[in-house]
Amino acid sequence: MQKILIEGGVPLNGEVQISGAKNAVLPILCATLLADEPVEISNVPHLHDVVTTAKLLAGLGAEITIDQGTIGKGSESGIVVDPRSVHSHVAPYELVKTMRASVLVLGPLLAKYGAAEVSLPGGCAIGSRPVDQHIKGMQALGAEISVDHGFIKARADRLKGGRVVFDMVSVGATENVLMAAALAEGTSVLENAAMEPEIVDLAECLKVMGAQIEGAGSNRITVHGVARLHGGKHSVVADRIETGTFLVAAAMTGGRVTVRGARPDTLDAVLDKLRQAGAELDIDGDRITLDMRGRKPRAVNITTAPHPAFPTDMQAQFMAMNCIADGVGVINETIFENRFMHVQELQRLGADIRVEGHTAIVRGVPQLSGAPVMATDLRASASLILAGLVADGETTIDRIYHLDRGYENIEEKLSGLGARIKRIG
Repeated sequence: MQKILIEGGVPLNGEVQISGAKNAVLPILCATLLADEPVEISNVPHLHDVVTTAKLLAGLGAEITIDQGTIGKGSESGIVVDPRSVHSHVAPYELVKTMRASVLVLGPLLAKYGAAEVSLPGGCAIGSRPVDQHIKGMQALGAEISVDHGFIKARADRLKGGRVVFDMVSVGATENVLMAAALAEGTSVLENAAMEPEIVDLAECLKVMGAQIEGAGSNRITVHGVARLHGGKHSVVADRIETGTFLVAAAMTGGRVTVRGARPDTLDAVLDKLRQAGAELDIDGDRITLDMRGRKPRAVNITTAPHPAFPTDMQAQFMAMNCIADGVGVINETIFENRFMHVQELQRLGADIRVEGHTAIVRGVPQLSGAPVMATDLRASASLILAGLVADGETTIDRIYHLDRGYENIEEKLSGLGARIKRIG
């Protein structure tokens, strides 16, 4: 089993290239099923979840061509999906169990082929993420759906436009219904829709393919269904969570780091909190430079909530920063009920954290000390790497397969900024 070994205590300095967004590329790859011509996706990150999605599409019969690019060097890699050879509408448990995003083939398969059977999904163990909003949305568009033997089974001769009111803000459900509505007959209105930048990116890709969509990025999306979607080319939006992770790494180590190829407009809440922590930020187009001038960060309070508020996917990283910050920071997690599993691992490094329900009170300590720790989910992995960068001595992180689901070559990129970090085993 591979591990990551970190020797802490080095301020990060330099420039790093940001990859395409994991949370954008997965639904976009699923959306290619809607087309009746090849679709070319560029700025695709090299991630385990991308490989899994490509396998899933290939298993349905799609022809997949992958151009590797040069990993971590800023040259784009791409995937061409030709969906014309798709012959199956069944997404099996073997592939779906490792990745929740697999459920996103439900809408495209149903809209294009009139039927879909998708295994109930797996993914990170960060709490209940039910698929009821996905199902409710498809039913609002006229689908007949049953859930039995671990499968969502859906049928519809042709989906009809309808009004979908989500009971709760759900990124995945918004994406699934948005894709299904693109080929539905008539107009669909999605109310209480998620507003994440990755949904805007999905909508942009669908529009390149010929979809008619208005309002993506707001809580009300209108989709005028079309008879067919053609091929096209789309470049995946920059990963705002990877961007935020590297900026927090710079802030924690007292360094100066420039991230290239970023999208600052997708990061307002994170950048505001970094300024509160004492970071100097300079934004120039797709470049963000953070300079701590050797200072320690100040503790910040955060409350996670759907976009445009503070993202739950940055909570663990800011908790790591608060562990060594001046003062006390209070973190409220409102999205996932199990998303404090990194707390006990940070405590092994000497962090002073008290958890009360969905709230964590973090009191900054003068110094963390290296120790063996274990990653429990994707973003927890990142928080442990950040803590290891500032800990005294060696930190060894086990179960790093979580990390490879969402960060492209993170140890290589951090090494380029001066970190003493390597993969072992």
